[in-house]
Amino acid sequence: MLGSLAALAALAMIGDRPSLSTVVEWIDYETLALLFGMMILVAIFSETGFFDYCAVKAYQLARGRVWPMIIILCLIAAILSAFLDNVTTMMLFTPVTIRLCEVLNLDPRHVLIAEVIFTNIGGAATAVGDPPNVIIVSNQDLRKNGIDFASFTGYMFLGVCLVLLTSFPFLRLLYWNKKLYNKESSEIVELRHEIRVWRQTAQCINPASREETAVKCLLMQKVLNLESLLRLKLKTFQRQISQEDKNWESNIQELQKKHRITDRVLLVKCVSVLAVVIFMFFLNSFLPSIHLDLGWIAVLGALWLLVLADIQDFEIILHRVEWATLLFFAALFVLMEALAQLQLIDYIGVQTALLIKAVPEDQRLTVAIILVMWVSALASSLIDNIPFTATMIPVLINLSQDADVNLPIKPLIFALAMGACLGGNGTLIGASANVVCAGIAEQHGYGFSFMEFFRLGFPMMLMTCTVGMCYLLATVIGLGWNL
Repeated sequence: MLGSLAALAALAMIGDRPSLSTVVEWIDYETLALLFGMMILVAIFSETGFFDYCAVKAYQLARGRVWPMIIILCLIAAILSAFLDNVTTMMLFTPVTIRLCEVLNLDPRHVLIAEVIFTNIGGAATAVGDPPNVIIVSNQDLRKNGIDFASFTGYMFLGVCLVLLTSFPFLRLLYWNKKLYNKESSEIVELRHEIRVWRQTAQCINPASREETAVKCLLMQKVLNLESLLRLKLKTFQRQISQEDKNWESNIQELQKKHRITDRVLLVKCVSVLAVVIFMFFLNSFLPSIHLDLGWIAVLGALWLLVLADIQDFEIILHRVEWATLLFFAALFVLMEALAQLQLIDYIGVQTALLIKAVPEDQRLTVAIILVMWVSALASSLIDNIPFTATMIPVLINLSQDADVNLPIKPLIFALAMGACLGGNGTLIGASANVVCAGIAEQHGYGFSFMEFFRLGFPMMLMTCTVGMCYLLATVIGLGWNL
């Protein structure tokens, strides 16, 4: 919002101040409607307990073995984030993953980092899995060039499947020397965690009254008692590093009681509506005559599910909508249009075109794909991939319309999408899902630092982007797709 306000102030200073109605027209309401509709669908979906059930099922299929469980969890997270927003997927998956790790006496941080990496990879597979993809398929100029929901999803899905196949062995290689198990017994680890949580709770209380001071003193006394118990246990502690959970069957029974599908009827309704909405997304690509944009399809699907689910308290569902994200997108569209009016985007396009023109004509497309892919990946590692994608779309459109450059738009857009989505794994601030996961983990006492994420995320980003680039070059240059 501050950025869009600054851009509007710059326009006013050069004597080109837009009216309020013009600024409102700059907002792409179809993208906002698509995001809002999907958020409502996911908010109702979360009421069924489906995400908890998936995590417990992964533990059951792995039969208490650690690596099979991590791989199954990552695969489930990748599949879910392809059809649901990856931020929401991590919000729902993180707490139950932490509980599973506590049962197995694992360090949850390594498992969560792996999970969020695969969430970002899976989100690249479809047009609704990651916000940059939503921006791309909602752009009217790109629609005219044949980049719709079906063509985008079909091409990206194939590439992401290839990336996933190579990512699992590489993840195993990265974790080769990692100590996934806690060095201490699960009882001591849980006691340390309990002490940390009680201390944080006590520190949050501001002793403004006598009652609050008394509560804070009681909590601190509890912390001191627990610390005494911890010291006693450490004296009698014998190191036991388990390599496999021997009591996995009894653990499953305990977990299934707490984490199960709470409403099967609602789950059937949610899956049915979501399937119809995704089917309509594809149908809209093949039959434009139905006159329903992606945003309208998502909103109508959300309204249909609200009626079917018989939601009594609509405010609870509205509280789960990420209003800050919707406001962010609205301000972003104003900022991008204002930058276009200031001709900054045209300048970036001209400089990029000059760089590509310096390359021999028969090699231009190859160089352009590699350049867009890696610039997108590295930029998305350092800044959020949403504003970067919004900035680059008009640049690439201008580039494709330059008669001297003579490049097709489709390969450039797919390179942008692949780089922006996979590049989000480079650092902790590269994607919204990373920040959300780290925040929830911190609340549970298992926060991980920027460098801890970087040591695993950046090598994964380099590897996945290399595979994605090879896929783009093989299909576009080798097979002549999307030219």
